[in-house]
Amino acid sequence: MENLVLELKEEIIKVLNLEDITPADIDENAALFGEGLGLDSIDALELIVLMEKDYGIKLHDPSEGKEIFRSIKVLADYIAENRKK
Repeated sequence: MENLVLELKEEIIKVLNLEDITPADIDENAALFGEGLGLDSIDALELIVLMEKDYGIKLHDPSEGKEIFRSIKVLADYIAENRKK
């Protein structure tokens, strides 16, 4: 699971062009949106594309995203349980 958490941190930094942030800077339990990492709705779309492209996971209900994208840890748990790739 630690490898998946690190992989997600690295992918989020790359996909969202978070140039001044390293994986060590991201608390896996901190909020991704609002306070915490401070992502916005455009970033959420990028995360949805990342999940589909890298892990074969499609979100069918947009309200699922709010729960899944709560933190890196929650996202990693969801991917570990649902990944197709």
